[in-house]
Amino acid sequence: MLPEPGFSDLAGRRVGVWGLGVEGRATLRALSAVGVSPFVVADDHPVPGESRLTTEALPDLLQCDVVIKGPGISPYRDDVVRVASAGVLVTSALALWMTDASLERVIAVTGTKGKSTTASLVAFLLAASDHSVLLAGNIGVAPYDPLVIDECEWVVLEVSSFQARDLRRCPRYVGLTSLGSDHLDWHGDVETYRRDKLSFLHHRDPHVTIVSGDPSLTQVPLPGDVMRLSDASPAVRDLARQLELVGDHNGHNLDLALHLVAFALDSPLDVIISRASEHHRDFSPLPGRLSVVHRDGPLTFIDDGLATSALPTLAALRVVDGPLVLIAGGFDRGVDYQPLVDELVQRRETSLVTIGPAGRRLGLLARDAGLEAHDAADLADAVRMARRLLDRGTVLFSPAAPSFDAYENWAARSADFTRLVRLPADER
Repeated sequence: MLPEPGFSDLAGRRVGVWGLGVEGRATLRALSAVGVSPFVVADDHPVPGESRLTTEALPDLLQCDVVIKGPGISPYRDDVVRVASAGVLVTSALALWMTDASLERVIAVTGTKGKSTTASLVAFLLAASDHSVLLAGNIGVAPYDPLVIDECEWVVLEVSSFQARDLRRCPRYVGLTSLGSDHLDWHGDVETYRRDKLSFLHHRDPHVTIVSGDPSLTQVPLPGDVMRLSDASPAVRDLARQLELVGDHNGHNLDLALHLVAFALDSPLDVIISRASEHHRDFSPLPGRLSVVHRDGPLTFIDDGLATSALPTLAALRVVDGPLVLIAGGFDRGVDYQPLVDELVQRRETSLVTIGPAGRRLGLLARDAGLEAHDAADLADAVRMARRLLDRGTVLFSPAAPSFDAYENWAARSADFTRLVRLPADER
């Protein structure tokens, strides 16, 4: 078995690619760039002429020296365990890239919620300080893809728990945004999720971990050099308002991003804040993150569609005041919704409209707690219900579940919510 190989070490090896999503296709291009033709390309949903069904390709996967697994494929699956037990190195393209990369110029951001916003803020702050930067990782760009220009001074990586589990090295700078419960269908249980999420912090590369002031992190033990933040300063809160970042959790995200950049650039924090303020119009908040997408008289519609677990939905509920309809639900991956129900119990003038299998389960818990909950047939029906239930206040779409029961991804679901709330009255 190869010890921690990079792409450059794969020549002459039998290499399998398992998973043909966005990262899988980038992996094929990266392999081609180093002159490696895959021995087999497998996928659970094969593309004719490009990949083979996993069950049919399994004998060839067992004959590989290295299998590059897509992040969506859990290492705890029986077929993955079987391949690894046969002496095949099962790794990821991101892990291969890290072996070859100079990690002194890499800033990684991970956490249960806030990863994308914080990573985007780090990239913005670096650019505001006149540094070139590549924003990559879970946010949708593979740093190893030959189609990506990688001559930037800095790489900012959003690292998911799926990706963290396969890494064998740690970037020089790491930001931790929060730690809750997520992806239990992939990891198996909360303890394994948290262990996998933080696993790359235990590798020997010299690194510093900067920990957000988010309350979920107060008692989390971490290895190595650790800097723990508390409440954001008035200057940070002022900058958050300039950047139109809503809520205390986004204040924590911004504070974390500022400290990461100040530490990486060895620059005073107030200098980074000043530069960001000067360039604040260059920052665009990411879609699906507490974004006001429509106002209809006394009704405000907020899209928080990237909230695919309970923790960010809890944060959103604590930001929005006044009469509220929460639309939540989607694909059910077993997340504990009791804390979300407990939060809803504390609110006044709040109704719940649910969609999808996760929504049905959430609705049952809510009704058991004495809350008003309505099950909608789909998102269009949910928007119609919300309009009937509320004549003034906020309709918050914060699903607390993935989109895969009805949509290709969260972005498609958020786009559909925006389309639905903007429909003219005669088309609703």
